[in-house]
Amino acid sequence: MFAFLRKLKAKTIALLTLAAAICFTAIACAGGSPTPQAEGSSSGINPELVVDYIHTVLLADRTAYTKHVVNRLKTLEGKPKEDGVVPAEATEAWKETGGIPLPAQMFRLGSEIAAEEGTFTYGLISPWNINDSQAPKTDFEKEAMAKVVETGEPYKDYQEIGSQKYFSAVYPDKAVAEACITCHNTHPVHQERYPDKQFEMGEVMGGIVINLPVEGT
Repeated sequence: MFAFLRKLKAKTIALLTLAAAICFTAIACAGGSPTPQAEGSSSGINPELVVDYIHTVLLADRTAYTKHVVNRLKTLEGKPKEDGVVPAEATEAWKETGGIPLPAQMFRLGSEIAAEEGTFTYGLISPWNINDSQAPKTDFEKEAMAKVVETGEPYKDYQEIGSQKYFSAVYPDKAVAEACITCHNTHPVHQERYPDKQFEMGEVMGGIVINLPVEGT
C-alpha cells in the first residue's frame, strides 16, 4: 500500500514538473524568457502563479491522503477509531510497526522525492513544531510564519539562499481532519513544549513553504 502511494506521489510531482517545463518551453518558443518574471513584466510566467499551482496540488494530495486513507484506518497512534474500516494503523513509528505514515510524514517523504528532481523544494514548518527540522529557520520563514498565523493568509516574497535567488511562499497549513489535531495535541513532545496549545479543527497549525528558484532580475 505504501509503495503504491509513494509511486503515486512521484508521478504527481513528475507531472507537475513536466507541466511547468512545457509552460516555460512554450514561452521560450514564442520569443519570451523561460525564467519566471515578476508580476507586470512583459514576458515570462509570474512565479506567484507557479507556486500557487504547486500548492494546490500539494494541498489536494495531502488532504486526500488524510481524509480518505488515514481517516479510514481502525487505529491511529495505538488508539482505536470507531469509524475506521481498514485494519491498519497510522503511526509515527510506521517503519517499526508495519503501519503507514502520518500525513505530515507522508508529506515529508514526497518533499524528499521532489528535492531529488532539483526543480523546486517544499516542506512543512511550524512555530509549534514537533520535529526540530520543521522549525522556521531563515529570517524569511520566521517572518512569513508569524504573518500566516496572524492573518491566515499566504505570505510571499523573494529571498536569497547562498547564491541562489528564490521566489518563496508560505501557505497556512490548517487542521482539515480529526487525525491532524489528535496526533499533535496528544504527542508527548507537543505536550511538553506547548502545554497550553490545543489545536482545533480549521486552525492554522503551521505552514507549507515552497521555494522556487529564479534568475536574478
